[in-house]
Amino acid sequence: MKRYFITGLLIWVPLVITGWVLSLIVSTLDQSLRLLPEAIHPQNIVGFAIPGVGALLTLAMILLTGLLAANFIGQKLVGWWDKLLSRIPVVNTVYKSVKQVSDTLFAPNGNAFRKALLVQYPRHGSWTIAFMTGQPGGDLVNHLQGEYVSVYVPTTPNPTSGFFLMMPANEVVELEMSVDEALKYIISMGVVAPPPHPRVITNT
Repeated sequence: MKRYFITGLLIWVPLVITGWVLSLIVSTLDQSLRLLPEAIHPQNIVGFAIPGVGALLTLAMILLTGLLAANFIGQKLVGWWDKLLSRIPVVNTVYKSVKQVSDTLFAPNGNAFRKALLVQYPRHGSWTIAFMTGQPGGDLVNHLQGEYVSVYVPTTPNPTSGFFLMMPANEVVELEMSVDEALKYIISMGVVAPPPHPRVITNT
């Protein structure tokens, strides 16, 4: 009976958690329906709520925004919008910080979260997985001797929280592992191990 119960649990737990996460995402995106006039809400037109319509509307808005911002006029409007927000106290600080982070994370040519690393944390001899986020800048380079890299060490099983560290470049090991594989390994607390990637040895 115990074996049957565990087998059933292993089937239902991923399904329930996946459904819960998807439901949370869809319900959050459905909030965009509030931007529409009450008269054209799907619930008022068909007589009942249709889950996911707001999510489709959100995705369409994001795609349309990207399409408009990709041309010359759109870029001018985005630049004007940035200048406007930069003149508003408090909003200026928050907006610039969030924009810098998002530009770094989502830029196609950026290096943030492009590499999975093996680092010693929280003490020497104890290893964990981290992600490279770039290199220290500003006044920090005047106080760090040698080459350093900025890394993000996520927590388990919630990788959205973690620790930001600056470590010597020669103390981190770049892994032959994709970011997705590393995240799965972290979230599963080491249970879901990624397949081995054979290292290519070049003759010098």
